[in-house]
Amino acid sequence: MRILFTFVGGTGHYEPLVPIAKAAAAAGHSITVGCRPSMLALVQADGFKVFGIGPDVADQLEVTPLLNADPEREDRILRDGFARDTARRRAKDILALCADVRPDIVVSDEVDYGALIAAEHLNLPYATVLVLASGSFARPELVADPLNEVRAEFGLRPDPDLAMLSRYLVVAPFPPSFRDPRFPLPATAYPIRHHSLEPSRGDSPRSPRPAERPTVYFTLGTIFNMESGDLFARVLAGLSDLPVNVIATTGRQLDPSLFGPPPQNIRIERFIPQADILPSCDLVISHAGSGSVIGALAHGLPSVLLPMGADQPHNADRCEKLGVAKVLDPVRVTSREIHDTVEAVLADPLFRQRARAMRDEIATLPHPSTVVPLLEKLSS
Repeated sequence: MRILFTFVGGTGHYEPLVPIAKAAAAAGHSITVGCRPSMLALVQADGFKVFGIGPDVADQLEVTPLLNADPEREDRILRDGFARDTARRRAKDILALCADVRPDIVVSDEVDYGALIAAEHLNLPYATVLVLASGSFARPELVADPLNEVRAEFGLRPDPDLAMLSRYLVVAPFPPSFRDPRFPLPATAYPIRHHSLEPSRGDSPRSPRPAERPTVYFTLGTIFNMESGDLFARVLAGLSDLPVNVIATTGRQLDPSLFGPPPQNIRIERFIPQADILPSCDLVISHAGSGSVIGALAHGLPSVLLPMGADQPHNADRCEKLGVAKVLDPVRVTSREIHDTVEAVLADPLFRQRARAMRDEIATLPHPSTVVPLLEKLSS
């Protein structure tokens, strides 16, 4: 079976596909990946045959000011960017790639809408892998009109109910109870364990200080880290005099030396795989990206969340409702508030208990490799 995997974004859109693609390759299937050119090196490092398809987003080289939350702006990016302009461009490129690869089935991340349109145009079965944990960001009413515009351009009938999004198989690497109940999983959904429970591609981190102290992991992801203003500095200052070990990752574009010599209790790196960090942690501070939030919960860890954009406010709201995190305003939060909030969450056993309940739910979900027989059945 020839499988074309596609994803439209960065690391957060790629990582959920990796264990499925590796399992399919181990089962003897031919794997090809289509991604934006700036992600080629990362995919090649995993040993996959990969092609760059557009549009691309160049790596941001300088940190920009942190913007106030604007739900309308984020909706507009998803509607006019992902569901209209990007879907149109990627559908064209993926059709050209399919002419060369001749896949039997397509597997894409859930907002790579162009891949779904291309697959329907070719009458190919396909599966989507969810990358937005709460399910309340990519709302059908938000993306229906632009998707139907692009469908018409590729000779497809209108799809007012967006059956396209769940027509075959929807792989959900998130616990079902985390999903916003207003947007339940479709009947075709197949929940699996989160990818942070899989072996990583990196080396295990060295604990910066004595293990008897709690360990805090701090990340702002791989996209919004470059849109964070002085947030890194404020958080690190708030953690500097706490009796905790800190492992902070800045992202590949951001040099840790910019923050000067770290305090004794803090280790700063560009990148360490979550699977290498989370098993030894007690709390996660993050931007509430889907991978970071569910990664923390997969290991039974509570969070302190600083949502900046995209689906992050939706995930943060869900975490708050489930009682597994405290949410702070990234624009206005002070170092003292970071200090006090981290201290409070670590001291309250209820946060840990609720996070561990989510961990136990995640642990019962099928392994990602069990998706492979479902793909084989779809393509037969």
